[in-house]
Amino acid sequence: MKKVLFGITGLTLGGAERVLVDIANSLSDKYDITIFTFYAKGEFEKELRPNIKRISIFDKTFKELTKSEKRKISLDLLFRKKYLYNKYVKGDFDVEIAFLEGPVTRLFAAKNKNVRKIAWVHNDMNRVFGDSFKAKLKIMLEKKSYESYERLIFVSKDNLNSFENNLKIDKPKQIIYNYIDSENVKKNASEPIDTKLDPNSINIVSVSRLVEQKGVDRWIRVHSKLKKEGSNQKVYIIGDGPKREELENLIKQEKVEDSFILLGKQPNPYPFIKMCDYFALFSYFEGYGMVLEEAKILGKNILITDTAAREAVDGYANAKVFPNTEEGLTEGLRTITEKPNGEETSAYNNEARIEEIIELIGG
Repeated sequence: MKKVLFGITGLTLGGAERVLVDIANSLSDKYDITIFTFYAKGEFEKELRPNIKRISIFDKTFKELTKSEKRKISLDLLFRKKYLYNKYVKGDFDVEIAFLEGPVTRLFAAKNKNVRKIAWVHNDMNRVFGDSFKAKLKIMLEKKSYESYERLIFVSKDNLNSFENNLKIDKPKQIIYNYIDSENVKKNASEPIDTKLDPNSINIVSVSRLVEQKGVDRWIRVHSKLKKEGSNQKVYIIGDGPKREELENLIKQEKVEDSFILLGKQPNPYPFIKMCDYFALFSYFEGYGMVLEEAKILGKNILITDTAAREAVDGYANAKVFPNTEEGLTEGLRTITEKPNGEETSAYNNEARIEEIIELIGG
């Protein structure tokens, strides 16, 4: 049985993390699967099948690390990458897959002639790097890492185009859209929750990390403006992140505490998605937007800003794409004045994506 190692920063709540768990579980009868993480105790670890092995540098979460531990791992990645690789990663694997751009891609780039190396890219590199001098130095370092891989995998066409605009690398490239276990989503969506929705409001839910990329601050300002105009929209945001305190202060400042609600991390977001009238993703930029696939599985009406995520809703009848500006978002949400007429059903199957991954790995 071929031995495959997947690497990711940690198995915390997140889009790429969710996809990796579903892929690993689906492949675990065909391959000997191991997942490497820098940090342990991620919420998704408990969802891995028992036959999937795990390796972690730290046996605790990122938040539990001391400042000196964080500093040391950053310096080791920069100056002692080969040492880290030999100590924690190198084994009798046939294939090593760096499943997320950043630290794990740099680590898995360490030379090992006995293993095939594949890198997955999830984000828009134009937005990840920026235009600063520091960004240009980072691009040079990233390019050196990606040149160590045999094949590069992208989750969208825009994702691939953005990468090629930033890093000119002559390696085979391929698009594989995100795989999700649709039956698992439907099963989890049926679990009961205590939260009650206002039947007189248009209830909109989003699932995202509370970071700059996701544009939640922009949405709060737009929501406040529309509420003053008489809008009856109520927003629920599932997720956590470094901007939470800032966003909570903005919600208070705009006086929308009763209609713009941060629910924090939810191990099972699917009942919330199922209950709400609309699912929204109003990011400044996206790689593909895996949560949109989950919303499609549940047949939800979808609202997004114009990012690479439009590929995820291409051909999906119940989706609206708004211009990716504060004005565009305002005008778009002004049109959402009624609840959808019932929940649309969605015939969803993405098993072909697993076949693409099996072909990629081989054996």
